[in-house]
Amino acid sequence: MARFDDLHEVKGGCVPISFLVLGPIENNVYLIDDGAGGVIVVDPSCEPDLIMDALAGRPISALFVTHQHWDHVGALRALVDRTGAAVYASRIDAPTIESGQADRHSPERIPPCRVDHKLSDGESVTVGMLTWRCILTPGHTKGSMCLLAETGTRPGSPVLISGDTLFQASIGRVDFEGGSMTDMRASLRKLSKLPDDTIVLPGHMGTTTIGAERHRVIEALM
Repeated sequence: MARFDDLHEVKGGCVPISFLVLGPIENNVYLIDDGAGGVIVVDPSCEPDLIMDALAGRPISALFVTHQHWDHVGALRALVDRTGAAVYASRIDAPTIESGQADRHSPERIPPCRVDHKLSDGESVTVGMLTWRCILTPGHTKGSMCLLAETGTRPGSPVLISGDTLFQASIGRVDFEGGSMTDMRASLRKLSKLPDDTIVLPGHMGTTTIGAERHRVIEALM
């Protein structure tokens, strides 16, 4: 069972958020309270048993996938099989998730998994009491997406799930298949329009804000 000290809390956001750091390249797996008794699980990297233990009996109301890379979907199929929860991913990356994949960095083939909701840029989805807006952010993969909650279940800053688009003091790699620095710059321009206090939940490393990354990353790459 996940220990209390396995879970990290994100403070200051408009919704309660905790996360686990899992896998060989230390992926952040976010657990977001949907305000209606369920939990949104973001980018389930691996160790489905540990993720289930961390839920402490609460149901998974949705599985959000920011992009199709193996280290963000390794436990996806297992969680779907156990819970039947709906999967949300971009329309562009969904075919790879649904066909399964082998990756030279992964110890085994990632099994195929259905995608129930295939999102396009600007589309909004509601899970529990939360509404999220899809922001398509190609650059790391062609179908990378961020998800933005501008308001939530408590007073606090907007929350952006950034996947591997924007990190603390860095951006996602653009040298993988489907990556593009030109696309990444265009995606960062989109994110630069968000309020400075927007809390950024990246796929790796620590949480940050749009304001912090505007000065040390986004403007430097424009």
